[in-house]
Amino acid sequence: MIKVLVVDDSVVIRRLVSDLLAADPDIEVVGTAVNGRAGVEKVAALGPDLVTMDIEMPEVDGIEAVRRIRATGNRVPVIMFSTLTERGAVATLDALAAGASDYVAKPANVGSVGRSMEQVRDALIPRIKSLVPHHRAARLGATAPPVVPTREAPPTALRPPRPAPVGGHRVVLVGSSTGGPEALGALLAALPPLPVPVVVVQHMPPLFTRQLAARLDRNVAARVVEAEHGQPLLPGTVTIAPGDQHLHVTGRPGRLTARLSQEPPENYCRPAVDVLFRSAVEAVGGAALGVVLTGMGQDGCRGAQLLVDAGGSVLAQDQASSVVWGMPGAIAGAGLAEQVLPLTDIAPELVRRLSPRRAAVPAAGAHR
Repeated sequence: MIKVLVVDDSVVIRRLVSDLLAADPDIEVVGTAVNGRAGVEKVAALGPDLVTMDIEMPEVDGIEAVRRIRATGNRVPVIMFSTLTERGAVATLDALAAGASDYVAKPANVGSVGRSMEQVRDALIPRIKSLVPHHRAARLGATAPPVVPTREAPPTALRPPRPAPVGGHRVVLVGSSTGGPEALGALLAALPPLPVPVVVVQHMPPLFTRQLAARLDRNVAARVVEAEHGQPLLPGTVTIAPGDQHLHVTGRPGRLTARLSQEPPENYCRPAVDVLFRSAVEAVGGAALGVVLTGMGQDGCRGAQLLVDAGGSVLAQDQASSVVWGMPGAIAGAGLAEQVLPLTDIAPELVRRLSPRRAAVPAAGAHR
């Protein structure tokens, strides 16, 4: 049974969220709190497996509450409730930077309370069931079961290393979801501006991706922008797919551009990592280098297969450093990763692989 604490200053929201969670046979609501101060106290008293946290609350808001929980050394997963506004996007990114695990957007303009709560349930419960096993395993010093697609390849089977493509890699592709904003921040902060374009799909709604790009641009050496339709994809620049739009890599090596589309979601996602990877294979073949970071689900697995089949290479973040090992775990479990690395080791490996003097094959010592 998963024990959840619900923290929200609205009595209506507390009741609605508690009821929808309690309706799931795997979840028990062990308590509620009316503000961040009470929430911090109840985290200590009740020891929940997960906390849902409103952002805007009296006395102590959700961001400060997360800071106080983390200051005690408690790593309990915290899912924030956020509004789909510019202010909500900024506050959500602040909460993630403070140590929140993920967020769920509050529904807007859906017409009925029933429809609103259905949206919350569909977004919240899968996150709870993905975050809690990883947290429990980390707390016990164990290894959570990986998410492995239906393939014959054993979990974390590494592909034989390949030499760099003729002419070198022409683009780096990054996919991430749950835990991705902080992982991207750490990865890009450790990278110099690279000699090839970096293109990112992070599962986020509109406004959030723009704020994420602006925040990263202030904090890392490379230029970071949210993609616009038709813009060139340039070396030294990190381009992030806008929320609710697929980002396609088009053109040819050395003259790549971004194409945005409202084509149907893939893996329930728009933007989708599979779309990014697939389009890059069409543009540059095997001269793309893929990186799959922390995230829930399996988005990117089919695209990574196409990339590998075309002669490209894929790196995956390891389980220990991932908030959720769904997306990178699917890559590893399908036998598509050449290396499965801690987050801190990915930037040096990218620099090495993109160096004109790199060895013909990747370095030994990839984590299994």
